[in-house]
Amino acid sequence: MADSPLIEISIADQTLHFINKDEVIEFGVSTALNGVGEQEGTGCTPRGWHRIRAVIGGTQPENAVFIGRRPTGEIYNPQLAAQFPKRDWILSRILWLQGLESGVNRFGRVDSMRRYIYIHGTPDTEPMGTPLSHGCVRMRNSDVIRLTDLVTPGTLVWIQEKSFNRINCVNL
Repeated sequence: MADSPLIEISIADQTLHFINKDEVIEFGVSTALNGVGEQEGTGCTPRGWHRIRAVIGGTQPENAVFIGRRPTGEIYNPQLAAQFPKRDWILSRILWLQGLESGVNRFGRVDSMRRYIYIHGTPDTEPMGTPLSHGCVRMRNSDVIRLTDLVTPGTLVWIQEKSFNRINCVNL
């Protein structure tokens, strides 16, 4: 695993680490307003081991709007936001997560992929470091584009409640 890139997300820190060999790149994120949890319909961010099932939007411009994982042809701007104030904006890129732990985040009513849990872009007016999402992991658009350029389908993702420190970080 040491030669394979890895993403670690800390709910406590509202931070994502992209780790590749000796390099660590840190990004601010926003996870679920409702906290952590795996149950369908809760709006919570699931914990545990995942992998990137699909990387979506690689040819789209920054701030491209997605609905149902498909670009709408719209580019997010304040006028569009005012026109659709209730939309949960999914912008720029989508990294669709698949749980790897049966009964924890895979299969049945805890299946992260069937819950449509993503790492995705959000309007740059939305704060990072504050849990506000509907279950996904939100990032700045420029950050999610940069991250998408670093990963491939199959990249492992570890989502933990705890803060990052030397004791509870994943050993590579």
